[in-house]
Amino acid sequence: MVFRILLIPFCLFAHYSEPWGKDHNLRVPEEKNIPHHSVGTRIADLIIDFHQKVISPVDGPRSHFRPSSSQYMRQAMHNYGFFKGFIMGCDRLLRENNEKWVYRTIEENGTTYKYDPATVDKR
Repeated sequence: MVFRILLIPFCLFAHYSEPWGKDHNLRVPEEKNIPHHSVGTRIADLIIDFHQKVISPVDGPRSHFRPSSSQYMRQAMHNYGFFKGFIMGCDRLLRENNEKWVYRTIEENGTTYKYDPATVDKR
């Protein structure tokens, strides 16, 4: 009985902690807004990955643009959808040459490249 009486003040002033420990207030991270691309865009991404990882290292870099034409097509398809991005990428491949054009230029490792990213219109 005396033990119970001595235990009461201890229980009143004891620090209460959650049974789950210090991480009980952690929240489950929210899902990021990952855009859901069409089947055509996902298949094209696989083909572009294959080209960038297998064919391009063997064949060597040939693009006179930055970003490269394969990366440009990927950006265009992600920004504008499969069909419009594919047409934009094909147009870019037709312009792939070393002639002087009216593009902005950037310099990487002593080489001048044409700079033409696939950006979304903010109109």
